[in-house]
Amino acid sequence: MTTNFYAPPSTIRSGRVVLPDQEARHVRTVLRGEEGDEMTVVDGEGGWYRVEITHLAPEQVVGTILERREGIGEPVVDVTVGIGLLKKRSRFETFVEKAVELGVRRIVPLRTRRTEPESMREERLRNVMLAAMKQCRRSRLPALAAPHSLADVGTTEAELGLVCHAGDDAIPIQQAVGERGRVQSVLILVGPEGGFTPGEVEEAVAAGYTPVSLGARRLRAETAGLAALSAIILASGGRGEERAPAPGSS
Repeated sequence: MTTNFYAPPSTIRSGRVVLPDQEARHVRTVLRGEEGDEMTVVDGEGGWYRVEITHLAPEQVVGTILERREGIGEPVVDVTVGIGLLKKRSRFETFVEKAVELGVRRIVPLRTRRTEPESMREERLRNVMLAAMKQCRRSRLPALAAPHSLADVGTTEAELGLVCHAGDDAIPIQQAVGERGRVQSVLILVGPEGGFTPGEVEEAVAAGYTPVSLGARRLRAETAGLAALSAIILASGGRGEERAPAPGSS
């Protein structure tokens, strides 16, 4: 089977995997899986498993782990994107889906001076992220934070903080990443429709963020977020190497 399946760590123990109900139904009814078939399972925390189906019943699919790896499909740099909430939910969902495919580690929705009041369908977004993780063959499910104000987003957990800005003081994003050499974590801030206000950019710079440009063209907010994420991932070496499984893990 070429499809990746998701099983949380709680369902993986003693060398076996028990698929969640929805994943099990997909194996049985859509793919017509049979005992003896092999499938790939990811646990959303970096674990990747090659599994042989050993028990297939109407209500359950169980497999035996043949091989485990760690970090399959994950980039070498942890990138958090803080992006202003968008007017159209569909556009924000598109950003979330594609950001997962590109390798984002964490998404922080931002409430800024130019964002309009809008609710966030958290469960819907998490389902989008889960589907994207499986589709693009990642092994780690990115985190989705609750909406933050810009003042609440610091750089204490990131080695490099960047803020997208079209002003004359902004430098190309590739230059900003390249000048720091290889870093393990980056936090990039992207404004909503209309971008950040000059005051917000000043606040970010005062907090240690470097203003960066994405080029001469004016991009939609979701496009800017994806362009920034892609530039950081590529400038940092793209896709990372898989890591050996933890000793004693199953």
